[in-house]
Amino acid sequence: MSTNRHQALGLSDEEVLDMYRTMLLARKLDERMWLLNRAGKIPFVISGQGQEATQIGAAFALDREKDYVAPYYRDMGVVLAFGMTSRELMLSAFAKAEDPNSGGRQMPSHFGQKKNNIITGSSPVTTQVPHAVGFALAAKMEKKDFVSFVTLGEGSSNQGDFHEGLNFAGVHKLPVITLVENNKYAISVPYEKQIAAEKVSDRAIGYGMPGYTVDGTDPLEVYQVVKEARDRALAGEGPTLIEAISYRLTAHSSDDDDRVYRNREEVDEAKNKDGLYRFEAYLEECGVLTEDAKSNYIKEIDQIVNDATDYAENAPYAEPESALKYVYEE
Repeated sequence: MSTNRHQALGLSDEEVLDMYRTMLLARKLDERMWLLNRAGKIPFVISGQGQEATQIGAAFALDREKDYVAPYYRDMGVVLAFGMTSRELMLSAFAKAEDPNSGGRQMPSHFGQKKNNIITGSSPVTTQVPHAVGFALAAKMEKKDFVSFVTLGEGSSNQGDFHEGLNFAGVHKLPVITLVENNKYAISVPYEKQIAAEKVSDRAIGYGMPGYTVDGTDPLEVYQVVKEARDRALAGEGPTLIEAISYRLTAHSSDDDDRVYRNREEVDEAKNKDGLYRFEAYLEECGVLTEDAKSNYIKEIDQIVNDATDYAENAPYAEPESALKYVYEE
């Protein structure tokens, strides 16, 4: 990363430090959840480690007061940037009654929070794409100046919902940005066994929209392409498909053993290109991030993660009598 690129993009030193802090918080929360899972305290973790640069670069390019986001299950960085708190994410991991996503009724990482414009997701992959397109249709019909933003993995881009959503968005020129977080694996299936095209973004032309492939380990590159897509959407120029190339540093989930389908050398090589530490090095090179500031961020985030863990672990579960609440009319 060349020096002071963020200023050329209109980002202040304070804004890029906030980006870095949010990336670091997402990573530390994620790492803590894996430890809690291995200790038998939470049942399931699906990780975003290695994808924070994509998520934070994109989220900071949006208007987080106005725009709507339909995140996929790895998007801890996105939902933190949109206002979900560390406590709330831990309450979800522990399946406690105060979990804002579902009151402890849904698996973790099924995000949804009305006050922060986070559109509720569900277990079948890619269902969030038509939902986001529907929000964009509402924006156009009601002449509102917001965009909808939807994320998914490259494996999900092979589902029918992806085709139907993007086809409809293209035909009606809707203000929706679709971001494919290409982490190279759909569970155990590598990219080259999923998709014959060289790039997921090559599909954009079939939907009548621009398509871009960017380096997902570079939050500033992601920021720039998402910001330009948002400007086009608000100008009435329709949707955009963006593919961000990153790497999934963990197994698919806490129930997966990735050693059976990828070698350690590949994972270690990807760790050397980790977007979090690349961005950290860039900020240090610019003189924006000092050693003292970095040390303070780590202390502050450790405290936040410890507080979130303690709070969620000690919070009450939902009452058994309320199991059918939100399912049937009361």
